Formats: sequence, structure tokens, C-alpha cells
Amino acid sequence: MRWNIQLQIPSFQVVAFLAHNWMFIDLGVFSQDVFMVSNGEKKAWRTLPRERYPKDLIFHDGRLAFRPEPLSMLVMFMWFPFAILLSVFRTIIALTMSYGALIPILAFTGMQLKLTNNNSISHDHKKHKGRLYVCNHRTLLDPLYLSFGLKTPLTAVTYSLSRMSEILAPIKTVKLTRDRDQDAKTIDKMLKLGDVVVCPEGTTCREPYLLRFSPLFAELSDHIVPVALDSYVTMFYGTTADGLKWLDPFLFMMNPNPTYRVQLLDQIHGVTSDAQSTRFEVANYVQREIGKTLEFECTSLTRKDKYLVLAGNEGYVNSTSNKL
Repeated sequence: MRWNIQLQIPSFQVVAFLAHNWMFIDLGVFSQDVFMVSNGEKKAWRTLPRERYPKDLIFHDGRLAFRPEPLSMLVMFMWFPFAILLSVFRTIIALTMSYGALIPILAFTGMQLKLTNNNSISHDHKKHKGRLYVCNHRTLLDPLYLSFGLKTPLTAVTYSLSRMSEILAPIKTVKLTRDRDQDAKTIDKMLKLGDVVVCPEGTTCREPYLLRFSPLFAELSDHIVPVALDSYVTMFYGTTADGLKWLDPFLFMMNPNPTYRVQLLDQIHGVTSDAQSTRFEVANYVQREIGKTLEFECTSLTRKDKYLVLAGNEGYVNSTSNKL
């Protein structure tokens, strides 16, 4: 059987001829050579190694964390009903139990947390502010895993959080406004009440890259603890740029064995006690140290760059949007 498909495009004409399992495309003046791929060549195809990509793959969206091959898709659909029940069960455990009880139960269900604490912090009971934990951003669950690892309740400050995630969060969450002065006051207020965790990238990144760190945190505390985070999933990504964000934590927990690696680095001082360093230098230093620990590449890309690529907007989301 042969189909002749003709597409009329204002600037040029594309004619495609599909016969059996091959397609011939004539782009007129835009194509000089045509190459046919044999079945033998197809069988020799291999996944292209990351180091041979024409350009760095930093941003991508979609929920599937695996290649959608027939067998993999079959396994995913068979797992899906159990995954929903497992995700709900894990959520209930995280919301209702103490740290001492929930950690072993969640570990029994397949969730893994690998904590490395290289930070020799002395507990200073005279200090008037809590510690500021500065993390790279992998998923919405970053502050939660840090809190579980430390077995200490933390306050998470975030730029955008779904109403559903805010309600279900087992730790205190505070929204920032992207107004520099207002956000500084908010974080300073939270630090006076206890330890705070912030992700200065402002958005998540799935690949081994770090986005630019906002330098605001460097001005707010003399007890800054950099935290290197990495996550690993096999079926579903727990992040999205243009999807339903309130589903992010549920999809992450629908994976059979979601894994988090949390590494606390040496405490540093902010610019309030180190007049020789600027806030930009402190932010860049923290980014480099986290990147070195995780073997991630540091970039100057921002939240705006990510959302322009993936969603066609600058990443400013209406809090009443149904995607939240």
C-alpha cells in the first residue's frame, strides 16, 4: 500500500511518500541528498552517549523517565494501579507519623535516603537565628528529604508551590513574592523562629546541571549550610514545567524505588560577617561547591530561561491557576 501526502506550506512544498515501513521526503531546494536506512542499520542503532550530544541537554519536560519502548510501556501500565495505591500510602505515612517511625516504614516501601553529613556544626544555643540550609533544586520534596535526614522540622521558603502541596506538606512552607525587599524580610523572620531551607535556583533541573543561584540568601545569615541534593527515578519524573504541578510529589512517590542523596557540606558565613566577599561571590561559591560534590556542571541559566524553552512563558504562575 502506498500513500501520497502533500503538504502546502507558504514558503516551500513538502511531499512525502510512505510505502510499507519507509518514508521519502522531498524538500525541493532544501534537500540535495536522500539517504535510505536499511533494517540492518536500524538494528545496529544504539543510544547516543551524553558526551556525544550535539548540544547540552539541560531542560526537558514530560513525565516518563524511560524510553517508551513496547515492553517498558507494558510494565508501566501493569505497575500503574499499584503505584497509585503505593503513592497514597507513602503520603499518609509521611503526614501522620513521627520521624522515628516514618523513616523505616518508607524505607520498607522502597524509598531510599542516603545522607552524608560532612558538617561538624557545633550547636550554639546563644545564636539568635536558625541555620540557613541552601540546596540545589531537584524536586518539590527537597526540603522534606533534608528534614527527614536531619530528623528536624524545617521551614521551607519557596517561590511557587501548589495549594495542594502546601496543604499536604508535613513541614512548614512559606511563599516568596519575588520582591527582593519583601522576601528578605520574610526569610529573616523565619530564621528568627528556627532553621530554614531555601533553593536559590528558583526552579528544578532534572539533568546534572546547576542553574544560577540567587544571591539573596548570602545577605541573611552567618550560618549558611550548603546542601548537595540528587534524586533518581526509574518510571516517572516528579517535576514539570507545563503540567499539573500538584501531581509532582505523587508521581515521584509512584516510582518503585525513588532515591535521594543528601550531602551536607561545610558551613560558611554570609556577607554580614565577611565584608571582603560580595553576595554574588558567596552565591557562586556555594554553587561551585555543590556542583563539585555532585559532579554537576554550573551554568548561568535561570528559571526564566527554562520556562521560555519548555512552556513559552517566563515562569510566573498565577497562584489561582488550576495547574497549581
